[in-house]
Amino acid sequence: MDWSQMFFQGWEGIVRTIVVGVMAYACLVLFLRISGKRTLAKLNAFDLVVTVALGSTLSSILLQQSVGLARGATALALLILMQYLVTFLSVRSARFARFVRSEPALLARDGRFCRDAMLRQRITEEEVTSAIRSNGAQGVDATSAVILESDGTISVIGASS
Repeated sequence: MDWSQMFFQGWEGIVRTIVVGVMAYACLVLFLRISGKRTLAKLNAFDLVVTVALGSTLSSILLQQSVGLARGATALALLILMQYLVTFLSVRSARFARFVRSEPALLARDGRFCRDAMLRQRITEEEVTSAIRSNGAQGVDATSAVILESDGTISVIGASS
């Protein structure tokens, strides 16, 4: 085994990574500007998948010589176009929106855990309690509601005095 190849394989690969990387990054920024803020919004699981796929595609363009810039830019554009189409259809069809997005789940109500919902969502009491404390409440009994939002965040509504 040639140990030197593990650390340095020549300037050609480095120059390609720099040139293609700058151009691929510029394409991604341009496509994101055209598509709008919604493309990278943290709204639901589908948005997360698109964001991760964009990062993975950019990585492939940068590091795999078998993926040319034109092919990679097409993949980036396709992902952004699909995201646009899904959000376009979601806004116009409640049925399609329900298919693509998860609904919020009530984890606690009037100071009591909703254990069935927590089981369905695979959320522990400790996780809910931690979110409650992070929002400044003392415990579940100090809340009106705790909601697992579509984007995975936990919202806490304090008990009215």
